[in-house]
Amino acid sequence: MEKNKLKKTIIKIFQKFKLSKNHADICANAIINAELVGAPTHGLSRLKMYCDRIQKKLINPKPKIKLKNVSQSATHINADDSIGFVAADIAIKKAIKNAKKTGIGLVAVKNSGHYGMSGYYAEQAVKKNMIALVFTNAPPAIAPHGAIKSLFGTNPICFGSPTASKVPFILDTSVSMINRGKIRVASRSNSKIPEGVALDKFGNPTTNAKKALKGVQLPIAGFRGSGLAWMVDILSGVYTGGNHGGKVKDPFDDFSGPQNIGHLFIVMKANLFQSNYKRRMKENIKRIKKLPKLKGINEILYPGENKFRRYKKNYKSEIKIPKDIMEDIQNLLM
Repeated sequence: MEKNKLKKTIIKIFQKFKLSKNHADICANAIINAELVGAPTHGLSRLKMYCDRIQKKLINPKPKIKLKNVSQSATHINADDSIGFVAADIAIKKAIKNAKKTGIGLVAVKNSGHYGMSGYYAEQAVKKNMIALVFTNAPPAIAPHGAIKSLFGTNPICFGSPTASKVPFILDTSVSMINRGKIRVASRSNSKIPEGVALDKFGNPTTNAKKALKGVQLPIAGFRGSGLAWMVDILSGVYTGGNHGGKVKDPFDDFSGPQNIGHLFIVMKANLFQSNYKRRMKENIKRIKKLPKLKGINEILYPGENKFRRYKKNYKSEIKIPKDIMEDIQNLLM
């Protein structure tokens, strides 16, 4: 489907579910961006879920979002159970504004929901010549090291930095071997998942996506990945006032209440300590790209380059929508 037509369709759906035109536009931009950068698990595949939660009064379509300035640099936001895209959009813009004033902007969000891709928000700061760290917690998927029961989310870690080129440095990675969205897509299509990424509920390795969703996802790097998941749970849950310690509700399966996800945005002026930051970044990247390469590797890429190339390529063509998701869209329009 052509991008502008798709955007109008998404806006129409969200407005049908009582979001304002402005809030619907914010959501549509984030969803389409996910499709363009090649992350469909965070795009249209979640549209029905958001609408289901609005319909069940678990996402507030008309939130009264409150901002409390703790200092010139720090702001605390109560998102009033808004859709995550809207809360995160307000938060990153406020963090950028705070950083412009003082050099650093710190914004904590509570009572929010799933906001799509962390890198999408980091990139907004990078475009303003800022460095960004973005954290959010998620429903239980990863077990603490030594446990058999999932408790931490896939809890992404995101870092963004300006470079000397148009291609930003964006590291946006979950701390699980694969993200949960890929397992959900595999479950929906009855496909297998790779070996070594999940255990079933009895603690046995599995390639069955449905069993993996009821079991445990494996973290990157063993106990280190589990520790990183715990760190993000503290920063985005304990610290912000959001749910934590396994209390974030699964948006697809748990309709017992709002998610109350927490987000944390840390934004810093890139030239705060070094006026020639971009030149130093250029030197840093150049040194690494010049390193001897493994056999079969043509180029050493920095985080964000592949995503930028996918975006550039996909932007020129229509967005392909799988049959089952197109059916969801048509049903939501009815």
